[in-house]
Order: sequence, then structure tokens, then C-alpha cells
Amino acid sequence: MAGPLPPHLLPDGATTDAGGRLAVAGCDLVELAGRFGTPLIVYDEDHLRARCREATAVFGDGGVVYAAKAFLCRAMVELVHTEGLCLDVSTGGELHVALAAGFPPERLVLHGNNKSPDELAAAVEAGVGRIVVDSLDELDRLDALAAERGCRPAVLLRITPGVEAHTHVYLTTGRDDSKFGFTVSSGAATAAVERARSAASVDLRGIHAHIGSQVFRLDSFAGAVAVVAGFANPLGLDELSVGGGLGVAYVTGEEAPPIAAWGETVLDAAAAAGVTARLSVEPGRAITASAAIALYTVGTVKELPGIRTYVAVDGGMSDNPRPVLYGSGYEAFLPRAAAAERPRAVSVVGKHCESGDILVADGRVPQDLAVGDVLGVPVAGAYGYAMASNYNKVPRPAVVFVRNGEARPVIRRETYDDLLRLDL
Repeated sequence: MAGPLPPHLLPDGATTDAGGRLAVAGCDLVELAGRFGTPLIVYDEDHLRARCREATAVFGDGGVVYAAKAFLCRAMVELVHTEGLCLDVSTGGELHVALAAGFPPERLVLHGNNKSPDELAAAVEAGVGRIVVDSLDELDRLDALAAERGCRPAVLLRITPGVEAHTHVYLTTGRDDSKFGFTVSSGAATAAVERARSAASVDLRGIHAHIGSQVFRLDSFAGAVAVVAGFANPLGLDELSVGGGLGVAYVTGEEAPPIAAWGETVLDAAAAAGVTARLSVEPGRAITASAAIALYTVGTVKELPGIRTYVAVDGGMSDNPRPVLYGSGYEAFLPRAAAAERPRAVSVVGKHCESGDILVADGRVPQDLAVGDVLGVPVAGAYGYAMASNYNKVPRPAVVFVRNGEARPVIRRETYDDLLRLDL
């Protein structure tokens, strides 16, 4: 029999009353579902702020660059800014959202493995603080931009250090076989440094590397820092970014290192490797993932004797494609009985026309789960809404921030009319 949902998978502000109902930051989740409808993503705002502060406590002002791809909206941009973080954007769209929210452009870092001429021009025009160059083609585009506008943006070169992170193959980015960066082992990274240093179109400030995402082993980060430092130190550049990638726990039995332990590991490894450049990191998932719970309404419970019980909810792969893409595991629970035992084995599935539309493949819920129940999926704050789609023309969910007993909508639910707004 599976026990109650482990508390460490819930946001910091999660509490249960005497009857076992769950509230986050003083807001009852079942009531929020009734008020705002489902699917609904509920973020604990103080949890987000606490993780930002944990990171800045280790790496200091300017040393923490929030990875916007994990979750981005204007409210999140504003929160990151007030907490003193810089912001990493990887497309023209993310850049547009950041600027629309009033984020200082000099504290922006532009990423991406295939930046278009228009994206680079927009970044230069806005005055972004750093452009992370990923290819010789981008250096060519920056040459052309400099000739046209007389600009000289500050850049970092992204290198591929040849480090094999212990994570899903789709989430590894530091091995030699990667679409990202200049490979050290082939000599491409050295050639790129020489090219950038001799170019009048860019101001080379430092090196960037990232080994992957959802990495639990701190020794992977320590090893990556040592390898990257071996390449970067002799260059004498002023800056070194070692990216992000710290994993978070999603299911029972998983434990992830806290941000502080990750930070200490990175700093200790940098000191041991003789790094004198200004160090920066790019956490995303570690800040947002466990801050949120996704809420759904159960629409169908289908018992297949001797095979499986399917629990179908009003969302699915359109609001969280991670289980489909990576086989990612999640837990399920009932917010009306968050402290209850969960003896009933189920697969939580969505409403899409795909057999693979699975949210929680091996879920456990209370025996009395029924149609109409609000079902919660914790650790829903990263790469869910950010990767959401309108497959089957399903509108994307609403998002609320909760704090001090108040719920603040930050993204409204899409309507059917929204689904037509691009049609001609």
C-alpha cells in the first residue's frame, strides 16, 4: 500500500487541516479549482522567492541567471527581477516577454543554438548584456550586424566539454555529440576563441558550458567545472558560466540536492581548478518545479479488470508533455485528502486522441477517488506550461500565484476564441 504523498514534493507553503485538505500559502486547492476552473497551475510565490534567494546567497549579485525556458510570463520576470537575478532568454519570443515586463536589458543573456539575424538584431538593439554564441554561423551574422550598425556586443562562447551527465539522453547537452556549442575535443572551441578574439564585431568576455538538465549527482557538476576550467583558465577571460541543470525530485523515493549544496560544490570545484573568472550559473527547474501543483478534474474512471485502472482528467499532454517526451514520472493525490493513504493503483491520462497521452503512468490515489474529484499533480512548475500546446484545440490552462492567503491570476485561461486568433 502506498502511503500519503511525501511532503518534500509539495511547495514550501503547503499545509493540511484537521480533515486532511491541502492548502498552499493559505489557499485551499479545491476551492481554487472551483474558483478558477481546471486545469489550473498553482504556484507558491514565496517558494519561488526562497529558491531565488538560496541561489543568490551562494553566487551573489549577478551570479545567478534564471533560465526562462523553465517557466516564463510577465509576473515571473518581475519576480526574478525583484529578487536580484539576471535572466536567460533563448529566443526572440522570450526576449520580447522579458522586455515587455520591464526587465533591464543589460541583465539579460541571450542563448539559442540557431539565433536568426532578426533575433540577434533585436538583442543588440535592446542592449542585452551578453549574447552566448553557439556557432561560426552566428559569428558571421554578428559580423554582418556590426558592419551594418557599428555595434560590438559582449559575447560568451558556448563550448561542449565532452562531459557525460547522468540524466535522460534528450537532456544531455555537454557530450561531444550535441547540437550545442563548440566541441573542445575537436579543436572547434579553440578555433572559435581565436576567431572571436580577432573579430572587430564582438567583445569576447568569457566561456559558457552546460552539461544537461535534471542532473542529481553533484560529482557530475564538479567534474564539468574541472573540465571547463582546464579549457577556460589559460584564455584569461573575465567570465565563466557553468550553466544550470540541477535536478529536482518528482516521485516517491527521489531526493535531490538543495541549491546551496549544488552551489557549494560548484564553487569548491572552481576554486580547486584555479578559476579566477567571475562565475555564474543558470538555474531554472530548481527554482520553479516544486513550487507548483497542477490541478485537474476527474472525468472518467475506467476499470479494466486484471489490467489497469484509467483515470481520465481534463488536461493531458497539451499542458504537460514531459511524460510523453521523456517518460517522466509524477505522483498523483487528492487535495481533499492529501494526508490519506493511496492504495489504489491508477494511470492518470488526459483527454487527447493519443494512447500515449499519459500524465502519471504509475499513480497511487485514495481508494475512494471518484468522478468529479479534483486531482493534484505536484512538482508541476517547470517545463509544463512552458511546453504546453493546443493539440486537439484544447485551450491552455490558467496560472495563479498564491501568497498570504490571496490568489493572483498571472496567466488567464485560453478561450475557444483564442484558438481562432491566428486564422486568416
